[in-house]
Amino acid sequence: MDTRFRQLKEKFENIYFVTGTAYAGKSTLVKNLAEKHNGIACEENWHDNWDGELTAEEFPGLCYTRDLADWHDFVRRSPQEYFDWTESVAKECEKIELIMLEELAQQDKPVFVDTNISPETLHEISDENHVLIMLADPQISVNLFFNRPDREKQFLYRLMLEEADPQAALDNFRKGLEMINSQEKYDYYLNCGFKVILRDENRTPQQTVELAEKLLKLDTPVKY
Repeated sequence: MDTRFRQLKEKFENIYFVTGTAYAGKSTLVKNLAEKHNGIACEENWHDNWDGELTAEEFPGLCYTRDLADWHDFVRRSPQEYFDWTESVAKECEKIELIMLEELAQQDKPVFVDTNISPETLHEISDENHVLIMLADPQISVNLFFNRPDREKQFLYRLMLEEADPQAALDNFRKGLEMINSQEKYDYYLNCGFKVILRDENRTPQQTVELAEKLLKLDTPVKY
């Protein structure tokens, strides 16, 4: 094990990681667990609050959108370019999250994180009682992507409607979503060695919390 990872594992005893695929309910679970256990919730894109310096040399993926002159170029990329960019951003966000979590780990509270950290790294810095995988059917993210009222998603949708051929723009973007949320990616998370919760429309948010508590051995409120 890398020396730094060994040190982080010792520090991260109060950190609970939730990762997996889109539309599986990760941030909702993180929020609900934090509320129930008087903890800290690091919901989707929480790393955006990092106050460190972003340089194009170290963080090309994150700086791509920061420095983008025309956002139409974002939606005009090929599906492969979109996929490659998301992979790059996930790795860069992992770097930032590890930095931020070192400080959060010093809090006298449990910390619940909707994370970009890869399962490979999570095996190095955590254990099976602190990591949960949440999965949704791969097609859900493709079919429902623009159904959410998220400001960012609606902004992208409007950009595509402004293209000369809006339907072609939408089809191109959805092909990128299919690559990002592929069956291969689903299977990768399913078989990565951590406990899994599958999306179930018949399960209530409270039931999901109770299931997560059982899998993470959080049957009673956590105290630090």
